[in-house]
Amino acid sequence: MEAQQTSQTQSAKQNLLTKKDVQRSFWRWTFFSHSNYNYERMQSSGFLFALTPVLRKLYPHQTDLAAAMQRHLEFFNTEPHFGGIIGGLTIALEEQRALGAPIDDTAINSLKTGLMGPFAGVGDTLWQGTIVPIMLSLAISLSAGGNFVGPIFYIVGMFAIMWTIAYVLWMRGYYTGREGIQNILQGHQLKMVMQIAQIMGGIVIGALTVNYVTLSTPLKLHLENSTLKVQTGILDKLFKGLLPVAITLLAYYLINQRKLKSTTVLFILILIAAVGAGFYIF
Repeated sequence: MEAQQTSQTQSAKQNLLTKKDVQRSFWRWTFFSHSNYNYERMQSSGFLFALTPVLRKLYPHQTDLAAAMQRHLEFFNTEPHFGGIIGGLTIALEEQRALGAPIDDTAINSLKTGLMGPFAGVGDTLWQGTIVPIMLSLAISLSAGGNFVGPIFYIVGMFAIMWTIAYVLWMRGYYTGREGIQNILQGHQLKMVMQIAQIMGGIVIGALTVNYVTLSTPLKLHLENSTLKVQTGILDKLFKGLLPVAITLLAYYLINQRKLKSTTVLFILILIAAVGAGFYIF
């Protein structure tokens, strides 16, 4: 009897929302996730806007619809592309709830808040620490000599990668359901992806530093019978590219450890360059 009821529920679930409904929510999230970004609730209003068409279909009565909208106005913040899987998962939970499954407000909000942190970490690591540096390195190489292909490649490539990842994860979140997401988080796949991404990010940043960060010193040491150049006679023998690595690590420290804005770090680097050039240090 229970198996029959489960089969009926699953059959009803297939007909309650269409693929087009889920896709419509995805495009709303893609373009409006940060439309009302604020320090009180972050992305909650954007998340609610994305789910509104689905909620209207799941809850035709105004009282239930108002409760569902209020439920998704709680604090929410994640990486919008990789974290989009939470949106698909939430739609699946709301659909099950509308069908009568024992899923309360606490279960839905707890799942959202529990997943938004891990997927924000995964998204930031893969997106900002791996994909963006790789695409930038390719675009910069293509732009050498003023070639306009580089910027076009970067813009088109980033949008293609961004939308593909976001769409696949949003739809996968919906079709996989809660059990599938929990299996991913509990398994070793997530840890492995994070480690690979961190290694790739470090390799790309190192390659960019070697190719595009140039810094040297003209200082010389006047000895009794000769002149020793600090750059070639000391620094290059200790560590090839020591100054470029040092200035790159300084920028990394200021941004990641001191939590300074990138514009502030840029002004600090300009000040260092100006002082160094004024005193003939760099």
